[in-house]
Amino acid sequence: MSHELSRDSHSSCRWPLLIPLSLLIVTGVFVRSSSAAPGRIEAAFQLYDKDSDGAVTRAEAGNAPWFDRADEDKDGKLTIEEVRSRLGAFIERRSGAGPNRETPEAAPDETLKEQPQVLKASEHGVGRIVPDWALKDLSGHEVKLSAFRDRPAVVVACVSAACPLSKKFAPELARLAAEYGGKNVAFVWISPTGGEVAELRGFAEGFGLAAPLIHDVQSVAARALGATTTTEVFVLDAARTLVYRGAVNDQYGLGYSKEAPTKNYLREALDALLQGGTPIVAATTAPGCALDLPAANITTANPPTYHREISRIVQTNCVECHRAGGIAPFALESPAELIEHAGMIKKQIERGAMPPWFAAPEQSGAHAIFANDRSLPAADKAALLAWLNSERPLGDPAEAPRPRTYPEGWMIGKPDAVFQLPRPVAIKAEGTMPYQWQVVETSFPEDRWVQGYEILPTAREVVHHVIVKVHDKGASAVDRGEGSEGFFAAYVPGNSHRVLPEGFAKRLPAGAKISFQIHYTPNGKATQDQLRIGLRFAKEPPKNEVHVVAVAHPRLNIPPGAANHVEVKEQRVPSHMNVTAFMAHMHVRGKAFKYELIGADGKAETLLDIPRYDFNWQLQYDYAQPRFIPRGSTMRITAIFDNSAGNPANPDPNKNVRWGPQTTDEMMIGYVEHFTPLAGAKVAAQ
Repeated sequence: MSHELSRDSHSSCRWPLLIPLSLLIVTGVFVRSSSAAPGRIEAAFQLYDKDSDGAVTRAEAGNAPWFDRADEDKDGKLTIEEVRSRLGAFIERRSGAGPNRETPEAAPDETLKEQPQVLKASEHGVGRIVPDWALKDLSGHEVKLSAFRDRPAVVVACVSAACPLSKKFAPELARLAAEYGGKNVAFVWISPTGGEVAELRGFAEGFGLAAPLIHDVQSVAARALGATTTTEVFVLDAARTLVYRGAVNDQYGLGYSKEAPTKNYLREALDALLQGGTPIVAATTAPGCALDLPAANITTANPPTYHREISRIVQTNCVECHRAGGIAPFALESPAELIEHAGMIKKQIERGAMPPWFAAPEQSGAHAIFANDRSLPAADKAALLAWLNSERPLGDPAEAPRPRTYPEGWMIGKPDAVFQLPRPVAIKAEGTMPYQWQVVETSFPEDRWVQGYEILPTAREVVHHVIVKVHDKGASAVDRGEGSEGFFAAYVPGNSHRVLPEGFAKRLPAGAKISFQIHYTPNGKATQDQLRIGLRFAKEPPKNEVHVVAVAHPRLNIPPGAANHVEVKEQRVPSHMNVTAFMAHMHVRGKAFKYELIGADGKAETLLDIPRYDFNWQLQYDYAQPRFIPRGSTMRITAIFDNSAGNPANPDPNKNVRWGPQTTDEMMIGYVEHFTPLAGAKVAAQ
């Protein structure tokens, strides 16, 4: 039977599978229609019926005071019929009281309108060197990319005097050139289409484009960049590494105009580069007048050299972790380090273990389904393996990329607030440890909007994962374990921090408590940890509140020795959802995980397929664009477990495995991040 989703009273959301019977009676958190009540009651009933004998005893109910009120025949047991009889009418009254508070959202229309779409940056040249070229501008002066090596960035922007969209973006380009020119950023305009020089000159003068303008009639620059439209812009650093390509912003597109942009891609890319970082969005489409140019391959050199290609591939895909002070066991910041670890690098790349990305291959590609897709493009994989299998030429040091810099301490920058465990946790040298649980108090007099967080252990090498939850002021912070609800923040292998886009935030209630559930894994040396969470507050109240909910299947029953045991859980979606991310959670017997959406017509669509789940890398899969899921759909999660002796991580293949909090037990949770629009929210931002 499928069950419905319901939102609780503040920022986290609960799936009714996990709301206990006592909450149904006491708290008044109910489904929105009486037709959903039976599924919700049955779900809660099953949680209390621990021996699955069809009845809940007083002991199973924990001697709860509501037991006698529901036990109609006074036989000391509750049947599902008694629960329905006693609670059904009450739930119907409560769920029907007052107006429906759901904020309906229409599904996006299928139209001919075109706005910028996020692309998988590594499939579109981002991170690679752009060939140098020397072209004459309209004044007859030679313009070379290599001439800008003393600038922190150069913007090459496609323009056209004949394209309506190019004209619309021209004023913003002129403003950006004036603003960032003062920060030593160079701007170059190229016109890769035909047309009269006088017309092009008049276009530049009319819009105040006071930088070199190149009439690229042979498409030399456009082909070197792989330009696709007359509105596309390219950001290069001082070493001619492509840092961003795509739209200026989203104010204009095919078939629409906005009063003001909501996404400023070029501005954000420049800000990130000038601050020593990389853009969150590094590639988009650029709606404009399409160019008819031969496809260009930015990396045409053969064979690859370390300084020109390999260093950039490693910098883009590996160095964030494999660096001095990073979370990886060794650094890969020099050719000597690459050569030292060549055997392991080749092995991990060939088996698809690195970079860590486990979505099915068809869910990766040129158009990004997931914004944080780490999968290595085929061309980069071939180049890296070819170099490792060759004599490993270094090439010209002048072609090397700029060294990547990383912030000291907090990846999210200086937090606005930091909360630390009230006491350190002692981690023993060997064996396993039960989950640790601690609570900290906050003292904010009013709600806060959290736009970013980071969990920073003091002994990162022994921290496997952390689940952070928020509890309202005055509420009892009880360790209910994973799966009983969503989470506020998480630290898992591959994810230690999260920064939400502008206009999106999570609510931290006034005076809330923050609880930490921590899984430590001893590594041979006794130590202690006292981790912290840093919070960055939104500068103003957001337009959308972000929640995390859980589709969970606590009635797992995995038989001994089963190598491919399948479990399925379905859950009905009672209101429109704008989904932004998924994160699957199982333990060491987890083998594969899939999210599917079943529409009203009964057809199933795969949302996320993880054919090779790895407990050591519990990645979050962030949608490049929010996915609208209509009310009445069904979310289905399917998991495969390997409880056989052939699973080297299996602690006991002879055990019948059920749901439990420890690694030796199992879980099956499909976390879903989504947002809801806020109407007139009045809370403090910072």
